[in-house]
Amino acid sequence: MSHISHIELDDRNLPPPTPEIEQERRVAMFDLLEENSFDLPKRDDRLVPEGPYRVGLSIREKRLVFDIQTEAEEKAAEFHLSLSPFRQVVKDYWAICESYFDAVKNLPPSQIETIDMARRGIHNEGARILQERLEGKAVVDTDTARRLFTLICVLHFGG
Repeated sequence: MSHISHIELDDRNLPPPTPEIEQERRVAMFDLLEENSFDLPKRDDRLVPEGPYRVGLSIREKRLVFDIQTEAEEKAAEFHLSLSPFRQVVKDYWAICESYFDAVKNLPPSQIETIDMARRGIHNEGARILQERLEGKAVVDTDTARRLFTLICVLHFGG
């Protein structure tokens, strides 16, 4: 299984992130680059360049765009995913994150843990949707899907 060696978010047209969103982004990018599995399946008997891959994520014309290149910056693949399947789970994720950020400041650990469990559940749902949407385009494990979902949320925040 190959992996992502570099990830870049195209957030030029987004409003400045809050400190919490920026922290989510930094952690997701760090964790993703530390450990991930990402592979491009062979398509229509065409050879697909092997990884590691450089991945660009952006939102263009209300679509999530994965721009995949080899380490030598040669085009490996590009695919566009509809954002519609992500809308509700992204909205739910940011709502629960907001509750979590507030809870960390004001609530006892037991209540923070309950909110964090709910946050993880929504995060898992977003990762599952991403894996389904990537079927036939890219193969990712659950942890990689979770980290990519966080980055999609960061992009979607301003989109």
